[in-house]
Amino acid sequence: MRKLFLFAAVLVVFGATCLQAAEKYTMISVPKIRSPWFNDLEVGILKAKVDFGIKEVYQQAPASADEAQQVRIIEDAISQGVNTIMVVPNDANSCVPTFTRARQQGIAVLTHESPNQPEADYDVEMIDNVKFGEHAIDTLVKDIGSDNAEYVIFVGSLTVPAHNIWADAAIAHAKVKYPNLKLVADRFPVSEDRNAARQQTLELLMTYPNLKGVLAFGSQGAPGAAQALREKNIINNIAVIGTTSPNEAASFLKDGSMNHSVLWSPGEAGRAMVYLAKLILDGERAKIKQGLDIPGLGVPTISGNIILFDRPLTVDGTNYSQYDF
Repeated sequence: MRKLFLFAAVLVVFGATCLQAAEKYTMISVPKIRSPWFNDLEVGILKAKVDFGIKEVYQQAPASADEAQQVRIIEDAISQGVNTIMVVPNDANSCVPTFTRARQQGIAVLTHESPNQPEADYDVEMIDNVKFGEHAIDTLVKDIGSDNAEYVIFVGSLTVPAHNIWADAAIAHAKVKYPNLKLVADRFPVSEDRNAARQQTLELLMTYPNLKGVLAFGSQGAPGAAQALREKNIINNIAVIGTTSPNEAASFLKDGSMNHSVLWSPGEAGRAMVYLAKLILDGERAKIKQGLDIPGLGVPTISGNIILFDRPLTVDGTNYSQYDF
């Protein structure tokens, strides 16, 4: 009985020590820029601070999407003695020297939207790129109401890797699963310019009168297409899917000119980064392996230093108001 009591006492002391250690940690999140999208990242890290008992977690963003400004913020944070830096890099390579310095000082380094980031302990991704593209085309077909239809794909540009990976995956998936679905033309690089997407949609409506779907990878493609449908008063005739933040998509989702926004939650990425950082700082890096269950997020796939979730967020006219980014 005495041994059991002593063992229990040791467990209590150990648990209290771990909690006290966590309560001493200071973590900073440095996104690309201050924006509604990254405001959700801040919401996620602040909630994780409470849930995981971290002393201080805060976010500081550069005034513009400038790699030099971002690096200066990171360097200042290191000088101030933070325990963790969590970064969405504007330029992956420019961050490497600073990340190296941080890790040499025992600072945990986590990134998001930067797979295979050199000198990061781990990179967190909330979507599987191939599955994301497949999910998007499945959603489009469902909204069209038929797999025997004509559709078009918008991307931000032909050189944005993620957009074109998603487009490739969507097209490949459609060829197998929906052989009667017809891509009327190659992808159009207009999806980061709302007016360009609007104008392109108007032209496509003239060229392809049977067009039934627009799949837009990029923040402004779907709103631009939706605006064109409003102008033509045909919002119920063509399905529009995009990767637009809920706040920007809200009015279009509300009136049905845009059917769905498919994206992911930056806040969930922030939660994952805080949890992983705590494990590293607690000396429990060995737990970061296949089968790890991150509270509130589930079990990711872990390959090298990439922590990969498959958690696409699908927003429509019924739930857009639940999201503030």
